[in-house]
Amino acid sequence: MNAPWKPGGPGQRDPFHAFVCDDHSFDLLRAVAAELGWAPEKVNKGGMRNAVQSLSITASPQILFVDMSESGDPLNDINSLAEVCEPGTVVIAAGQVNDVRLYRDLVASGIQDYLLKPFGADQLRDALAQAQAVFMAPRDAGPERPHCTMAVIGTRGGVGASSIATSLAWMLSEKKKRPTALLDLDVHFGTNALAMDLEPGRGLTDAIENPSRIDGLFIERAMVRASDTLAILSAEAPISQPMMTDGGAFYQLLEEFRAAFECSVIDLPRNMLIQHPHLMTDVNVALVVAELTLASARDTIRLLSWLKGNAPQTRILVVANRVHPGSPEISRKDFEQSIERKLDVVVPFDLRIASQAAKLGKTLAETAKGSKIGAACASLMEQALGATDAAEGVDLGKGAARKGDSLLGKIDFRAMLPTRRKDKAALED
Repeated sequence: MNAPWKPGGPGQRDPFHAFVCDDHSFDLLRAVAAELGWAPEKVNKGGMRNAVQSLSITASPQILFVDMSESGDPLNDINSLAEVCEPGTVVIAAGQVNDVRLYRDLVASGIQDYLLKPFGADQLRDALAQAQAVFMAPRDAGPERPHCTMAVIGTRGGVGASSIATSLAWMLSEKKKRPTALLDLDVHFGTNALAMDLEPGRGLTDAIENPSRIDGLFIERAMVRASDTLAILSAEAPISQPMMTDGGAFYQLLEEFRAAFECSVIDLPRNMLIQHPHLMTDVNVALVVAELTLASARDTIRLLSWLKGNAPQTRILVVANRVHPGSPEISRKDFEQSIERKLDVVVPFDLRIASQAAKLGKTLAETAKGSKIGAACASLMEQALGATDAAEGVDLGKGAARKGDSLLGKIDFRAMLPTRRKDKAALED
């Protein structure tokens, strides 16, 4: 019902259907429908249950009015209604529950308006007029800007790649107002939805199990809305349930994202590059998230080399995340020398802000407004967008390790570990 509307045969759809529970609403809706030139016989009794049954076998109208007075679980019933409604149907609901939270949840689930019973003729006319305006509003054939796909890849577990992915998606949707999809491909242990205090739902597991179901309507129903411009597709699959897939479902999801959103952000576990390298085929920008450690430097080199050979069209940004103010295991200078390129963004570590973000169920970028972390996140977004606008086929140059080079030969351990050498000498003495 709130799926993207596509023009196509408006004469095949009735302008209005209604399903109500009481005589007063029945008579009022028939009268107002007649005023608007709609067939009064399209107003039926039976409420939500009758609406779901009827629309499962008949075409959906342009505007649907449904009475939820007899509904024991309004949100679940709205989801059932969404399963039988065709894309583009504008839904107005009515009920007796006066609850702001319910109203917000219903609007977030896709309905246009919620009227509290008993409602008057003027309220009804206004709601129907707004629904008509929504249905008749011109729809763009597609976004003016070309779609941009960004993949966030952590060099090691715990470097905070998921935090960077959620922050990037949030900034694209909130700061730049670009409709954005966030895809968390850690099917068993993903944290993108958790970081935004959302339930992940079954959308991603359903897509993996039934790739043939993936289309625009599936995307609209399966994704969890974080805001009007940000939707998340993730999962918390049972750890006893392996996800067997050839990756076709993931590729098809990304194809649908290109049609429905302006930006896609993929939280891409590094092992997925081995199993499904085709996921990088159409990625515009890859953000390699690292920490200033020896192991992360080694794996950054390996990832950059892999990306150069397998995704030459992809622009690369190297992000050092959670950089402590003290002395890191490897200095920034030594890290950059080892990977043979400069770090594009350095995100400092702040335990207070990180803890506050987790407690509030907000992204790091949203919580860190006005701080050094917030400035680093903003720089990251701007560089990522700038990279999408740059010409394809970038030469990584110093961005990848040369074949045969050794990490151990690139780092001056004598300069890095003076204290340990002195301690060892003292013990020998």
